[in-house]
Amino acid sequence: MPRSRFVAAAAVALSFSLLSTSCADNSASTEVGKDVSSEKIPAKVSSDTSITVGAPDLKVALELSGQIDKLPFKVKWANISGGPKCSEAFRAGALDVCSAADIPSINAYWTGLDTKLVAAEFRKEPLRDPIYELGIAPGAGIKTLADLRGKKIAYSPGQAQGALVLRILQKAGLTQDDVTLVELASTDDVYPTALGNHQVDAAPLGEVNIKRYLTKYGKSGGTTVKHGLRDDPGHLWALTDSVSDAQKSAAIRELIKFWARAQIWIDKHPKEWIEGYYVKDQGLSREDGEYLVQRSGDPDIPADWTSAIQRQQQTIDLLAKEQDHKAFKADLLFDRRYESVGAGALAGAGGST
Repeated sequence: MPRSRFVAAAAVALSFSLLSTSCADNSASTEVGKDVSSEKIPAKVSSDTSITVGAPDLKVALELSGQIDKLPFKVKWANISGGPKCSEAFRAGALDVCSAADIPSINAYWTGLDTKLVAAEFRKEPLRDPIYELGIAPGAGIKTLADLRGKKIAYSPGQAQGALVLRILQKAGLTQDDVTLVELASTDDVYPTALGNHQVDAAPLGEVNIKRYLTKYGKSGGTTVKHGLRDDPGHLWALTDSVSDAQKSAAIRELIKFWARAQIWIDKHPKEWIEGYYVKDQGLSREDGEYLVQRSGDPDIPADWTSAIQRQQQTIDLLAKEQDHKAFKADLLFDRRYESVGAGALAGAGGST
């Protein structure tokens, strides 16, 4: 990051270190972005077809809703999700599909990993129900985004939180030269701890970490600030080799249908989801589960990805500028053969399960 005052933290997870190191190499990007739009997806999938899926929450949702045994193909469930872990599994040929936000597919392109986004989910009220808030360290004196000038901000360049930091700076009229970016992988409680220990002045916090941070450090002055930006993209993300395989491409299409209906089931069955996923599967308290359900908002699964691709293009252009990469067309990341599959499944099911 040549334009910023950049501090590398020592306690960065190995997988993240490997990912962020590889992100500096743009040489392989010309080898990715295969156009699969003309490849026909078979109308039916063979029951013998098997795909490996990294989406633990989807597995639980299908179990709780009684749908998992209705999948018309074989699934090997991998207990991984998110960019760094899924990227490693993709590279090893050990994964076909995973659940991730928008940034991992962009970084994959820049590191020579050919992947496609095959399903998209957002929140109906993304500004009212954001995924992240900007955690503020006790005594940091940050009440607005403009107050970030001169401050230390936790930054994870290979993750969604890193892109959000850059977008926050852009909104505040600041550049990387106006702050100190402290490289930290956003895993577990790394960011809340860094805030509490004054290692950083600000850090994007998500999910239950917002509640836990305010509970632990609120009395000493820890706060959060709303960033006022969309941070809601969620995707099923697939290896291009997998969507290029006829039978796997058909299995992925059917998976998207089950995935879409599962999102609506979760939204309409909060008590079952809290108990079955947050409490029994994730080991959270019921109170934490209720907090997460209240923050999640309502799902939006669009039949038209035009706006999503435009927003992805804006993100690509920003990251290219701020991380010294070559910009590319966002369309390369989306397999639009699947564009209407999720919404179509909901329409066919009356919008619910």
